[in-house]
Amino acid sequence: MPSEDAAPLLDVDHILADPGVRIVVCCGAGGVGKTTTAAALALRAAERHGRRTVVLTIDPARRLAQSLGLTELDNTPRQVKGLDTDGGGELHAMMLDMKRTFDDVVLQHTDPAKAAEIFANPFYQAMSSTFAGTQEYMAMEKLGQLHARGEWDLIVVDTPPSRSALDFLDAPARLSRFLDGRMLRLLLAPARSGGRSMFSLVTASFGMFSKVVQKVLGAQLLTDLSGFVAALDSMFGGFRQRAEQTYRILQARETAFLLVAAPEPDAVREAAYFAGRLREERMPLAGLVLNRVHRPTVTTPDATESLAAAERLAELGGHEATVDVLRAHAALLQQSAREQQVAASFTEAFPAVPTVSVTAQPADVHDVDGLRTIGAAISRP
Repeated sequence: MPSEDAAPLLDVDHILADPGVRIVVCCGAGGVGKTTTAAALALRAAERHGRRTVVLTIDPARRLAQSLGLTELDNTPRQVKGLDTDGGGELHAMMLDMKRTFDDVVLQHTDPAKAAEIFANPFYQAMSSTFAGTQEYMAMEKLGQLHARGEWDLIVVDTPPSRSALDFLDAPARLSRFLDGRMLRLLLAPARSGGRSMFSLVTASFGMFSKVVQKVLGAQLLTDLSGFVAALDSMFGGFRQRAEQTYRILQARETAFLLVAAPEPDAVREAAYFAGRLREERMPLAGLVLNRVHRPTVTTPDATESLAAAERLAELGGHEATVDVLRAHAALLQQSAREQQVAASFTEAFPAVPTVSVTAQPADVHDVDGLRTIGAAISRP
């Protein structure tokens, strides 16, 4: 964990209380406490700073709903009851349903007949449920919708548990490349040619290419894909425009990115990679939250002295419990030293990025009190 003289200390309460900050995006590798961090920050913003807050999670597990005392979370914000919000704050929570979000987009931007045609298309059914990148793009879409509604003072986003946290930022660009791609324009050709057959047009225009595509994809899949593309043709401009608008929002001063990591090499490496990307994209990186840090309450004797004392006592037949305590103390000091070394790799690369370390908790968070404890630890390290 970085010391205060190694990196500026992250003031999370200042971010949560700032009325100019309307979006907080928690990002990082999977399994580092990102969902819990997002929920704890949203709860603190509502209770301590009187802000009307919504937290959007993309965690497939149901831990967030359970910790907030809700029976379930879905694509609609649900208010969390029974909080200490004397300052007028509110907390709402929701879990991204990427297919429902995609369906809502179709309904909003097409007429009912066209929407029914799209919903019935097998390629759409697959894409809206399972295609790589759909979840990340729909997270961006949902964020744009929440922002446009203007109902909340603060939106806290728990980014998708992707292989790479960068997938969240890359989704709009990937969508634009898909919409502008040569293959897509080819598939759109029949719809723009007055209804000529997909296969007759492609065969006439591209000959051997048609045969290769059909052989690779299969005739039925190609028909489904062509129908899907033709049905969505009128929506593509809207997809691209909204993606670009949301991307600009993420670059604005009203957004604060918080990297979340654990003091482990892979997690810190991912955080550093993301920090570099945010800098390149001129997106506002507010700081790093380093979770699950181990802090010894005492540092003497040091690890070497503690292990040596344990060995001497063991040889002399000393009290077994004392030997165990000395060894445990040495192990904790060694673990803390390893964690400091790992964290230093980030602060050395990004010395100006504010950082806060959160001590490892004795148990998993499973209720609102646990979230309050995490929020206080992040805000008052």
